Amino acid sequence: MKTIQCLFISLFVFCGKITAQDKIKELTLKTSTICEMCKETIEKKLIFEKGVKQVNVDYQQKLIFVKYRDDKTNPDKIKLAVSKLGYRADDIPADKKAFKKLPECCKKEGCGTD
Repeated sequence: MKTIQCLFISLFVFCGKITAQDKIKELTLKTSTICEMCKETIEKKLIFEKGVKQVNVDYQQKLIFVKYRDDKTNPDKIKLAVSKLGYRADDIPADKKAFKKLPECCKKEGCGTD
């Protein structure tokens, strides 16, 4: 009987993992990052957004790569979260108040609020 219970539990856990993985989507955003500090800020803060599973920033190419659960969030919410950190996200400009709070090194080239 225990063997059958373990089999059902294992099957349930396995199916749950497959279902969750099916909901993982990838998003690439153009952004206004210019330095290592920008990368650090976005990676450390964006990961706490609901549904975001992984964040990688390539500040030299000005790109943010995000893996997220599409049942928990969507691209518009992620773009807005990036904007609220003080950075441009595709067509959404950086929040001006958040931009002013960024370290000086992050404001050297264009403000991203246009």
